[in-house]
Amino acid sequence: MDKVREKIEKEIKKTEQKQKKNERVSEKKETDADIIDRTNENEEVLVLKNTIENLEERIKQTQADLINYRKRKDEEVSNKLKFASQDLIFEILPVLDNFERALKMGNNEDEKLNNFLKGFQLSYDALLNTLKSHGVEEIDTNCEFDPTIHTAMMVDKDETKANNAILEVLIKGYKLNGRVIRPASVKVNKLD
Repeated sequence: MDKVREKIEKEIKKTEQKQKKNERVSEKKETDADIIDRTNENEEVLVLKNTIENLEERIKQTQADLINYRKRKDEEVSNKLKFASQDLIFEILPVLDNFERALKMGNNEDEKLNNFLKGFQLSYDALLNTLKSHGVEEIDTNCEFDPTIHTAMMVDKDETKANNAILEVLIKGYKLNGRVIRPASVKVNKLD
């Protein structure tokens, strides 16, 4: 019986060893499969990381674009508000010119006309002050001719003045908040 028992125990051990071997092989197969899975997972992780980096970069670019867009829009709105009255002021300038022409008729011996022109002067001054309070300024003509702010309507030669000097202002020019809305029409000295 002992022999039978030993034989059975040997068989059990053999079977256990086979099972262990099979388990190891099976574990090894799982390990290879796990390695393949891990490799696939690593590749997926890398792809996802790259995708995340690309998306983060796009988000940063979009945010920068939005900031720039807001700045541009704020500047446009500011300019629109700053120059909203430009068209109206441009239409008022001929009225101002007519006041100046009428006032040049002053210093007459006719007292009624002079009194009438004093009223014109008050109206002219009030209109001019109102325009100045809204950012309108007269273009300087006590300087050399500058084509960005002056328009040469006539050319004359005067040896006593410098070349390109403004000899006469034909129509005053004006700026609105630093922007030329009507260049000054002038007579320019040309010595050539």
